[in-house]
Amino acid sequence: MSSADDVLTLSNETVGNSTFFAYLGQYIDLDYSIWLSRLLTPVLVTFLLPCAFVLLIYCTISFLYIYKLHSRFILQVYNEGDFDFWDVARTLVAVVWDAHGWIFHGYEVCGMENLPETGPALIIYYHGAIPIDMYYFTARIYLKRQRLIYTVGDRFLNKVPGWKLLARVMKISPGTVQSCASVLRDGNMLSIAPGGVYEAQFGDSNYELLWRQRVGFAKVAIESKAPIIPMFTENLREGFRSVGLAKRLFIRLYNAVRFPVRPIYGGFPVKFRTHLGTPIPYDPALSPEDLQEKVAYAIEELINKHQRIPGSIFHALLDRFIPPKPKAG
Repeated sequence: MSSADDVLTLSNETVGNSTFFAYLGQYIDLDYSIWLSRLLTPVLVTFLLPCAFVLLIYCTISFLYIYKLHSRFILQVYNEGDFDFWDVARTLVAVVWDAHGWIFHGYEVCGMENLPETGPALIIYYHGAIPIDMYYFTARIYLKRQRLIYTVGDRFLNKVPGWKLLARVMKISPGTVQSCASVLRDGNMLSIAPGGVYEAQFGDSNYELLWRQRVGFAKVAIESKAPIIPMFTENLREGFRSVGLAKRLFIRLYNAVRFPVRPIYGGFPVKFRTHLGTPIPYDPALSPEDLQEKVAYAIEELINKHQRIPGSIFHALLDRFIPPKPKAG
């Protein structure tokens, strides 16, 4: 074979090898892309599921705006003198939220007999990553007892588009000691989470109370002389969780901006069961600090009695089908 033929053969082999390796590279890239997409899809879903909660809130807000626009027709139908224009809207909203809680989380309330049929009550509760249990609880009580629970919410919520109408209808406001005491003196029920956004952002599956010496709710109870109802929702941190990375960095950032900055993931259909503790009556001998300690102890008792610690998403899912065994002691 001539040298020209050798060169031609070598050239053909080189071209063939290049084509093969190019094809192999494309195959590996495609296979890697499929593998990566399968790996990341569950992660993306866990971060997108909380958006369903936000979507439900905005569906509620949209409904309230539509209801408000048709006020003239509604008032023509309900022309009674003592008719509260927003009662019908609240009932329909409560039905939707209660159905969502029952279907998605098998939501239950235990200890409802501890809530007074009439008169004031200050409900103090543990704040999860998202206070979705308070939405379910408010809806359930409104339907079962025909009583609306006033709620203290963080000031940053007023900056959320559309929130003001929802807050006005469902009686959600930042509140001061004086305004909260006034609500209770008028015979209403009021709910407060002393841990607030800080507890929501930086609490974890160990369910420690992060109240940071806050005694405002205790001052409200003392000034209004209302009984306190401790409240805790089982598996709350297994439904929604805050990202566990860079906690110190997020704490610094939160302290600087006073706005939720830590990402939330979850939306898992775990079992939610709200527990209401024995009422703590007004005691003039207790200082705000003493009362805060007493209430914190009551909620910690509910946590220790009803919550698996540390929380487990897998077991919380099983709780939908297999009731957990009562803790010893």
